[in-house]
Amino acid sequence: MTGRTRSGRLQGLGARVLASIGRQEWLDRPSYRLEHLLSFAYNGLGGARNGVTNALHGVWLGHPVHPPLASLTSGSLGTTVALDALSLLPGQRLTEVRNASRFAGRALGVGILASVGSAVTGVTDWQHTHEADRRVGLVHGLVNLAATALYAQSWWDRRRGRHYRGIALTALGYGITVAGSYLGGALVFESGIGIDRAGERLRTTEWTPVLSADSLNGKPVRVEVDGVGLVVCRTGPDEVAAFGALCPHLAAPMADGWVDRGR
Repeated sequence: MTGRTRSGRLQGLGARVLASIGRQEWLDRPSYRLEHLLSFAYNGLGGARNGVTNALHGVWLGHPVHPPLASLTSGSLGTTVALDALSLLPGQRLTEVRNASRFAGRALGVGILASVGSAVTGVTDWQHTHEADRRVGLVHGLVNLAATALYAQSWWDRRRGRHYRGIALTALGYGITVAGSYLGGALVFESGIGIDRAGERLRTTEWTPVLSADSLNGKPVRVEVDGVGLVVCRTGPDEVAAFGALCPHLAAPMADGWVDRGR
């Protein structure tokens, strides 16, 4: 069997797994319940809601926060696995084994903290997905939640002196993390979740007339400036807003939406 054949079979297996998860409509009920719970929690923040959700989405960073936190998680846990393997090598002095075990525990702690941040930011991005992407995202989150539970138990076992059990749990959890990362990667590279799809940016820095403000009746109106699509809408008695014609999250046409309480 050639490397290309094995690669093709592996890709085919991954595609079949993703397609199978995407067809599981029974996942819709728990996923929408989770979405409603998230909406309730964020709405309970009152005026701080937009600031908190924007921070979790990564508006301040210029791109989603979830990917770097996920990378920090997998990197820290990969370091833990490597140090665990080092501590098991024969012929080492006791101090070397203890040092490897100690730093493995620290790396594990960083990975657990990063996984919590990754989960919070990831579920905030996930709540705006739909259908097959929502189902794959839910499984992605549940798989990583299971892995995090194993890491937490591993950390506890290490603290109690059960190092071999802790090592085994971390190794098992890391294998699960790799599987979950495949699902997350598919959401980005195949479905474009988290990718800025707003299209071309407006380059002019000067005021440009596009239509009469009196013609705005509360509904978004699509216009073009220098060939770039924009949406203009009235957001208050004496206030007009302009923004990109496409949603940067999923490239939805903003002109087909509506204005809710000035937003």
